[in-house]
Amino acid sequence: MEELISLTANLGIPFLIIVIALITGSMIERRHYRSIDQREKKLGHIPLLNSKKYPKEDTVIDSRFVSGSVVISYDYFKRFLAGLRQIFGGEVKSYVSLIDRGRREAILRLKAKCPDADLIVNLRVETSSISKGKRKRSIGSVEVFAYGTALLYSKT
Repeated sequence: MEELISLTANLGIPFLIIVIALITGSMIERRHYRSIDQREKKLGHIPLLNSKKYPKEDTVIDSRFVSGSVVISYDYFKRFLAGLRQIFGGEVKSYVSLIDRGRREAILRLKAKCPDADLIVNLRVETSSISKGKRKRSIGSVEVFAYGTALLYSKT
């Protein structure tokens, strides 16, 4: 009987932690995506160009450097899935949404710093991995940094 209880505790507790991580991580991710969608609708009027060249139909009255950054942590369920993917190889799909959320959030923060801009040119997006601690017990995060030049045209 003790062996059964010990086996249940040894297998059940890690499984329970993974299920809780899946549920809470999914809820947080869905809430973040809803927030991103709402803010993209508000700031969607500002076009982005990754080129240094821009339309010169109007006179530029102001230009300024703008940037936005975000650090997003991996959740345990994504780490678990990524660990499985490392065994078998292939694309780590559990991290795709992490990078997508980070990129979109960084660009939104950049746009929020210049809501009156007519255009953002020379947009660049950089990513980096941040981890602290030993490999298995590390705290892992992804930083996304977006920057560019906001242009304001004369209204004449």
